[in-house]
Amino acid sequence: MAIRRVTMQDIADSCGLSRNTVSKIFNGRGAVPEATRRLVLDKAQELGYRQLPDDEQAKNEPRSQNIALFTSNMPSSDYHFGTLFVPAFAGALSRAGYTLMMYELTEEEFMTNRLPAHAALDQTAGILGIELFSRPYIEMICSLGLPAIFVDAWAGANTSTLKYDLISMENVASTVALTNQIIASGGRKLGFVGDLDHCNSFHERWIGFSIALDRAGFPLDRSLCILDRDGQQYSDPEWYISKLKKMPVLPDGLVCANDYIALHIMTALKQMGVSIPGRVKVSGFDGSPQSAVVEPSLTTAQIPGAEIGRLAADILLDRIENPSRPYRTTYVNTVPLLRASTSK
Repeated sequence: MAIRRVTMQDIADSCGLSRNTVSKIFNGRGAVPEATRRLVLDKAQELGYRQLPDDEQAKNEPRSQNIALFTSNMPSSDYHFGTLFVPAFAGALSRAGYTLMMYELTEEEFMTNRLPAHAALDQTAGILGIELFSRPYIEMICSLGLPAIFVDAWAGANTSTLKYDLISMENVASTVALTNQIIASGGRKLGFVGDLDHCNSFHERWIGFSIALDRAGFPLDRSLCILDRDGQQYSDPEWYISKLKKMPVLPDGLVCANDYIALHIMTALKQMGVSIPGRVKVSGFDGSPQSAVVEPSLTTAQIPGAEIGRLAADILLDRIENPSRPYRTTYVNTVPLLRASTSK
């Protein structure tokens, strides 16, 4: 019985690539990302394809040494855990022989799902996405055929089946703990502050808030929440004052999606003459330096940004070396810090 010969089309089908991409690798015509090239050659060997490129030539080809960071908002504020994440991530890559190339997207590039014109994919071994809270944009990056890891993503990303690695701080359990602290301190009418559809972490914090209320037997009252779409208004105390005055009753406690929001709403409450925590208890999330020095000190959840950065680098480097591994969603525990803003 004749044995069927393995073809380039067989390899392309097995890798989920076009025949044209596979042809480029074996015929040496056109640039192909290193990770894709290695995936194809490994699959060709596995299938028994006989017309492999010369091994010595393959060994001598230069390896892509760049990792591309794409973001719609470069972390620069002390409020953002990314200020610790990015240096730790870059340091781990440097020790492995890679250089981090950072690209901050314009609003037009982000909204139209385009990469920066100067992004050199043929020199890129892998991609990190941070502050990319758009499913279409992440889908576009995944279609490039390069190893990719994302830190947080769009709301609901944890239920998707896209081909990428996802790393995030743990959000649900810590928010349950923060909400429970407010309840244990006498809070009964609680509200949530933040755009629950802004990103996956905000959405998961909303879920944690909802779980805590349900377990305590308290209703989730959206009239006590501020859930407007994320924007500059979240830094305006006057805007918070107007929102709070429109509520049917002032909440006993406000669980905020992050420290940035919590600190600004504390300013608004103080301007209204409302005692914290006597009348309203407030919690945040991030563990920012400001949370420890504000008066009263802010109950929050500490995000280990540097540790997440190093772990993200490890996962991406492993993906580069082993592109066929199953994709991973990794959560890194956060630590509730119970402080004066939620005390009795």
